[in-house]
Amino acid sequence: MNRGTFLAILFLSLPLRAEAQTNWNQGLAGSVYASAFAFMAPRTLDAIPMGELTLWGLRGLTALDPSVGPAMDQKSISLIDREQVVMSITQPRPDDAAGWGAVAAQLCGRAAQLSPAVAQAGTDGIVTSFFDELFNHLDPYSRYVPPAGGETSTAAGYPGLTIAIVHHHAVVGAIDPGGSAAEAGLAVGERVFAIDGVSTVGEDAYSLNAALSGPPGSEVTLDVLLRHKHPQTLSLTRIALSPPTVFTARQGPMLVIQIAGFEQGTADAFRQVLTDALATSPMPQGIVLDLRGDRGGLLNQAVAVAGNLISAGLQGGGVIGRAVGRDPEADQIWRASNGDLAPGEPLVVLVDGRTASAAEVLAAALADDGRGVVVGSATFGKGLVQAATPLPDGGTLLVTWARLLAPLGWPLQGLGVMPQICTSGTTDSVEGELEALSAGQQPMGAAVRAARAARPGITLDQILQIREACPAALGSSLDMQAAQFLVTTPPAYSAALIGGP
Repeated sequence: MNRGTFLAILFLSLPLRAEAQTNWNQGLAGSVYASAFAFMAPRTLDAIPMGELTLWGLRGLTALDPSVGPAMDQKSISLIDREQVVMSITQPRPDDAAGWGAVAAQLCGRAAQLSPAVAQAGTDGIVTSFFDELFNHLDPYSRYVPPAGGETSTAAGYPGLTIAIVHHHAVVGAIDPGGSAAEAGLAVGERVFAIDGVSTVGEDAYSLNAALSGPPGSEVTLDVLLRHKHPQTLSLTRIALSPPTVFTARQGPMLVIQIAGFEQGTADAFRQVLTDALATSPMPQGIVLDLRGDRGGLLNQAVAVAGNLISAGLQGGGVIGRAVGRDPEADQIWRASNGDLAPGEPLVVLVDGRTASAAEVLAAALADDGRGVVVGSATFGKGLVQAATPLPDGGTLLVTWARLLAPLGWPLQGLGVMPQICTSGTTDSVEGELEALSAGQQPMGAAVRAARAARPGITLDQILQIREACPAALGSSLDMQAAQFLVTTPPAYSAALIGGP
């Protein structure tokens, strides 16, 4: 066999790629990538060269077709197809967002021509895969949200009332004037015996309010005792109202206020229920703020709730929290301005491993201020803030640009809030903590002080070591038992606060 015949046979043995028919809008993709790079460059917590962002994103092609991927050297960035360079482009200037966006789009377009799998993804799929891979190298909260494209609404409907628990009875806690409950003549304080035929006895406020929700336009029936003491069954229509987030109950000497999340109106609802409760006779001996399972929400609402419990202070006092980032525009500081609505009232804040984000900001503010005792377990540790921008394709880019810091300067991200009383251990260990507090000792003092001495830049190993003192766990009945003990035992409450600032 001569050399020419051998080369012909070798050439024929390599499968050839036919250029695929593509649904690829290179101009649109280039503008999307360029807009993203321009937005991200000054805002990411750590400075990341645009070339590295581009390389990360192009690895999203490999997720669509494992034989395709990028490579980069000091001068050029290339597309590799089955271990062969099929396209190579000189790198733009390091600060040229439009240039890097165009390069990324060209390489994606060439990959779509060569790979049926990439071509099948189309512009939307390629762009989404690009950002998915890029953000795999950043934090868990930065992300690309594709265009909505006709998603159906999943909004819930509510009949316009909130249920509270008072002396173990379910009662109407609040009425929304725009709901069907107001039209039916229901009033605050009236007893609710059943929802859709299911008794309310023994149920908590959160579960009962969840039972009120349903598709807008559907009906919910309530068995109630109206003001004239006549039992009646009412059928109420659910309409698209904002879901309730604040629930109240009186448990013995305590006023329990549960916040399930922070939405528009949460702070106003909190202020109203607290003001109403403090005007009743007898007044509660203490307040329990239940943030267990609260995944956060609108930060400004959490700040406003804190502002109703923390005194404004003098000379720059009353700090609720801070946000700090590489971009100076990310830096913020929040301070109390309204003043404490319940001065002198013992305050216990319940948290667990699901308490996150804005709820952690609130718990940290109350703890650092010395306004309340935090009870439960280490919280989730979500302390990053995202900035958002629309993209030319109708999608949205969310990029983490700031860290949330507690008033004393420690970071919430990863660390979370360390409780002053840990209930993630055994019943015996919790009882031991309470006995020690009664004697003026604070078993969690060292762990709390270690957490509050932490600063941004703390390593993961250091975070894990601190959190070992009270591992994250789901809330339990021990939380409320500890809260009641603190409210009714002033020396133990005072000792628990020693773990604070």
